[in-house]
Amino acid sequence: MIPVRALHCMIACAALMVPAGATAQAYQCRMPQVSTVPQVSPDSRPRVLPVTGYTLALSWSPAFCRTRQDSRAHKTQCSGDNGRFGLVVHGLWPQGSRTWPQWCPAKGRLTPAEVRRNLCMMPSARLVARQWAKHGSCMTQRPDTYFKVTRILWDSLRIPDYDRISREDGLTAGRIRQAFADANGGWSADQIGVKLNRDGWLQEIRLCYSKRFRPTRCDARRYGARDEVQAKIWRGL
Repeated sequence: MIPVRALHCMIACAALMVPAGATAQAYQCRMPQVSTVPQVSPDSRPRVLPVTGYTLALSWSPAFCRTRQDSRAHKTQCSGDNGRFGLVVHGLWPQGSRTWPQWCPAKGRLTPAEVRRNLCMMPSARLVARQWAKHGSCMTQRPDTYFKVTRILWDSLRIPDYDRISREDGLTAGRIRQAFADANGGWSADQIGVKLNRDGWLQEIRLCYSKRFRPTRCDARRYGARDEVQAKIWRGL
């Protein structure tokens, strides 16, 4: 567990990464009301480990929603009733030296107001609840602190026009990776992971951070597809 004072220092460091006039994405979002917090049960054993770094995982929503437009469980993200989404935050994950901490004990309780506050960034109440319980609990005792750090990192990013890039001939994982680096000063391609599904469609971008929330080189597991691998981006917007 990271001491609160150290985490607050990290928040300040992360805030320095926000470029003037930065924007995340121009897709619309209308937050629904939230009256309850979804109940989440651990799906594996707790691991309380020293934190060596972080991963900010960004999911490509059009691909996720390709077969889920009529899913009641994913209505907020995929129905179109609450807006349209491009990249969204899957989660901010603490990393360990060999594996990752998870399902740590925490005293803070997630509230409906905190869930709603983050839905444009993470458009699923269950996802918000799960990310706090599984990952955020291993960073801090308070869910609002976990999501504050996540929002600072998210708001610091400029998202490339992946709709346009998806139309390029010979698209590769390296092109997806380099486009993100080109849009975000201070990032290099080796600090950006690209996860493709088994059919080669973009599924997720994973940004690798040090303990002080500075971009750092991704290990092989987080780096994902090699640069030369052919890739596709599902638009569906």
